[in-house]
Amino acid sequence: MTGATAEVDQPGDAPAVWLLALGQTLGFATLLYMFGALIVPLEQATGWSKAALSLGPTTALVVSAMAAPFMGRLVDKGFGAELLSGGAMLGGIAVAGLSLVTSQIGWIAVWAVVGLAHSASLYDVCFAFLTRRLGVGARAAIIRATLLAGFASTIAFPAGAILSAHFGWTGAVLVFGAVQVLVTAPVNWYAGFRLRRRERVGQQPTPTPPGMLSKAVRKPQFWLLVAVFALCWMNHAVFFTYFIPIFTELGAPPGVAVAAAACVGPAQFAGRLLLMFYESRFTAHGATAVAIVMFVVASLVLLAPGASIWLIFAFALLQGSGIGLMSILRPVLIAEVMGREGFGAIAGAIAMGPLLAIAAAPLVGAGLLGLGGAKALIAGALAMAVTATVLAAVLRRVR
Repeated sequence: MTGATAEVDQPGDAPAVWLLALGQTLGFATLLYMFGALIVPLEQATGWSKAALSLGPTTALVVSAMAAPFMGRLVDKGFGAELLSGGAMLGGIAVAGLSLVTSQIGWIAVWAVVGLAHSASLYDVCFAFLTRRLGVGARAAIIRATLLAGFASTIAFPAGAILSAHFGWTGAVLVFGAVQVLVTAPVNWYAGFRLRRRERVGQQPTPTPPGMLSKAVRKPQFWLLVAVFALCWMNHAVFFTYFIPIFTELGAPPGVAVAAAACVGPAQFAGRLLLMFYESRFTAHGATAVAIVMFVVASLVLLAPGASIWLIFAFALLQGSGIGLMSILRPVLIAEVMGREGFGAIAGAIAMGPLLAIAAAPLVGAGLLGLGGAKALIAGALAMAVTATVLAAVLRRVR
């Protein structure tokens, strides 16, 4: 067993990894899912359209994508713990600041700051930090750190409904912001501090050689990874954005549609839990292939003639398990294909693909729905998953 692997297996490290899991769960609930949880009271209180309101989180995702390579370079320089805690703090202040916004320009500007916080404190920086600190032991730590994050939406939507009902949307964002500042930021700081203890015993990570990103972008593997991840996240995001109208058009009552959509989060947890128990049996390439095939089968299930309510739930479980696995496998596959030197900058640059895909997904999904309703959207998502499957097979053969 290597020193890195032994270190993550030590009992003293388990609290740090589980604290990062808590930080990621609360961070996603606040910085990503909060908007969806508050969209109805926001629209009612502001009088702005859904499109105008959506410009905020869309801007955040674009800013997050643009900032990702820079954040990765900071992780490579040893600032991962500062990003995780400082980003959470910045995000909490920005989210609370939304309560003071009175114009659409101000709305977009504050969401741009949320995007910086998103880029600094969520998965990509967390994964790069763990990879830098733990080396080959990072895979097990990443699985554990993300295990709970599938419940972020399960937390955000009920919390948003309860808080907005009692305090309005302004009170709700103040509470979400306070959680980031008072809970997420300290949790991330303490977890980072614990994982840095290796520096104090002479096990400081090897310095990153210069020019690793410029070398990486000249390799076909880099662009294949960008394409595979962008297609997978676009596939999931078009579904996630339009779960309810898709399910209702296929014949599910509104209450059942909501219940099916709610299954996606727990399914992510289930997929990650299975990978945690069977991680030694799968290579990163093999597990990635399984996850993408889940996307393909999920879409085929919805396209089955006379799709029943049970098939809709089967879709939700397959889709959720697939994205839950891909969330973990993305950093693992990048490290396996591109190496661990300069991982932060390389992973950050690759992250631009899926982040921009998520930002574009509402427009792409709306266009597909306009062309042919739910069936057209499902067919388009299926085409994305099939293309990702082919490109992943090519990636496995490129040396």
